Amino acid sequence: MPIPVRRALAAASAVTLLALAACSTSDAATTGAPSTDANGNTTVVVADNTTTATRTEISVPTQQALHDALPAKVKERGTLVIGVGALPAGFPPLAYVGDDHKTLTGAEPDLGRLVAATLGLKPELQNSAWENMFVRLDSAQLDVGFSNITVTEERKQKYDFASYRDDNLAFAVRKDDPWTFDGDYRALAGKTVAVSSGTNQEKILLEWQKKVRAEGQDFEVRYYKDNNSTYLALASGRIDAYFGPNPSIAYSDQQSAGTSTPTRTAGTYSGAGDSLQGLIAATTKKDSGLAQPVADAIDVLIKDGQYDQWLKAYNLQNEAVKTSEVNPPGLPLDNA
Repeated sequence: MPIPVRRALAAASAVTLLALAACSTSDAATTGAPSTDANGNTTVVVADNTTTATRTEISVPTQQALHDALPAKVKERGTLVIGVGALPAGFPPLAYVGDDHKTLTGAEPDLGRLVAATLGLKPELQNSAWENMFVRLDSAQLDVGFSNITVTEERKQKYDFASYRDDNLAFAVRKDDPWTFDGDYRALAGKTVAVSSGTNQEKILLEWQKKVRAEGQDFEVRYYKDNNSTYLALASGRIDAYFGPNPSIAYSDQQSAGTSTPTRTAGTYSGAGDSLQGLIAATTKKDSGLAQPVADAIDVLIKDGQYDQWLKAYNLQNEAVKTSEVNPPGLPLDNA
């Protein structure tokens, strides 16, 4: 995902931000370790030590053929060194510190653990700042990044990718509001929509506003200083919808379900626009030989059902892919 959108995800929880800021890279790397039985089956606990997702125990058999196809140095080491760029602020539900203030949890590190188990490797998670994660990939200190990374043509010049989720934006509305968005910008006519300034979704929304105005109608765009202010405006009816990253909206839907002001997702839209479905992918150093085994592992998880269990734990079923693609088309250079 482009950095401005990722920052919007980070605003979802001030409490998580404080907890994560207090957690060092070494702390995060030593917690949340899966367990393996004598038959080589690994139990990965998804959404461990968190009440903001559904704790799920997932059994993963080692795929020996995939293990054998790994680069020699990774096989010999026996670990998959996984980078997550979630310091200093986590971005729930994708990467954050759990309720025990030490377990690095979230959809991204958990998928890394599932992939490692499928490949017959022990996961070694290393949490750092977003920019430092790429520096560490460049210097081969990390094998792979699982950190909500959008495939772009610019990034493909330096990295190889194995996709695992659609990169979607979404509209949040009050749960009792029947309005839906099916991809047609004309549905926004007459609405008041909040968006975060300087983000990919703002760019898309303002382009839609120009089109609606050219057709003789209009809708209002509003800005708020943070997510709390945005959702207060939504609850009070000052805005009709909030347009933001799908994972953070799915997270808010889940968090608000038991409150007096529940929200729901009214529709999604590709973060890459109407001409391309954006994709989130595991990211490896170019020509490291890891992208294909990682993609094959993700395909096994999809086929055998563990992938669906993982998505459901984080309420991200609307970003499911049918298969993992190696180096799929990415956001073009003029939109990266």
